[in-house]
Amino acid sequence: MRGWMGKFRSLFLFGALTLLLAGCGEENLSALKPKGYGAELLLDLMLISIAIMIFVFIIVMAIYAFVLVRYREKKGQEHIIPKQTEGNKTLEVIWTVIPIILLLVLAIPTVQATFDLADKSTQGDEGVITIDVTANQYWWQFTYADQEIATSQELYIPTGERVYLNMKSSDVIHSFWLPSIAGKMDTNPGENMNTMYLEAYEEGVYWGHCAELCGPSHSLMDFRVIAVSQDEYDQWVEDMKNIDPEATPETTTAQEGQELFNNNCMSCHAIGGASAGVGPNLANFGNREKIAGILEPTKENLVDWIVHPDEIKPGNQMPTEIVSEEEASKIADYLLQLQHSDVGTDVPTQNEDE
Repeated sequence: MRGWMGKFRSLFLFGALTLLLAGCGEENLSALKPKGYGAELLLDLMLISIAIMIFVFIIVMAIYAFVLVRYREKKGQEHIIPKQTEGNKTLEVIWTVIPIILLLVLAIPTVQATFDLADKSTQGDEGVITIDVTANQYWWQFTYADQEIATSQELYIPTGERVYLNMKSSDVIHSFWLPSIAGKMDTNPGENMNTMYLEAYEEGVYWGHCAELCGPSHSLMDFRVIAVSQDEYDQWVEDMKNIDPEATPETTTAQEGQELFNNNCMSCHAIGGASAGVGPNLANFGNREKIAGILEPTKENLVDWIVHPDEIKPGNQMPTEIVSEEEASKIADYLLQLQHSDVGTDVPTQNEDE
């Protein structure tokens, strides 16, 4: 009895912890509160699947309970064998047809949603936004080819509009996952280009993540999508197109930092324009919500990132010991004053006001 009770307690504790931990996580990285067309379709499919599983579970448990009660062994009837039902054609048809019906109930909307989410009929039409997405270890590049704009880690889109993403990887397989708006799509190295679209219902900052194990810093490969109104998006595009990378900073230390940046960092990075080297485009860096996708935007964190990038994101491609800590401080002053557009800086993070 004691052994049985010990196993029961362990099982109960495990079940309770599983239920408790199921509620942990980031609220703004959830597929259960859709804020976009694709995410809404996916949630509907999940709800249909859950409803079918609950239905099957209830029916099976009801039959199980009935059999336990109806055919339990009774005193004086220990040797009575219940009537056997093998070969019963009616039962065979029932438990064959019902699963087929349940599969069709799930399969039909799933196939419809699959074709809907793969629809590219409006891509290339006038006014339709197409963005090239390149996944790297461990950051994201977003290139608005028609606008000659490039950003990294933060993707700006207008609400209520379908925005197409042409996706590839520069190294290994990654997976673009934006649960609140559109679900996920793999990004592959080579010539294989995958396409998906985003359609955000509301203004807000939506969190995304790489959903494919891609190296030691896979869990740190975050990005953000900032959805704004059409007018604000147009203003953002105008601001980003008019960036002057040679503009002189106001403070002396930032000016020194600009010179250090040009001498040590421009071979990998760019300020404005649609192209960069092997590193992220740092346009509008001073308005980013995160440094390297994960750090709070403080000067101390930025200096630490410049000097010790591999300690923060192991395995990333940013070289170490290029500049001293004092030089990194000046470069940080320069980068933090790169505030080319204020659009989106007052947009709330998704669900923070709910």
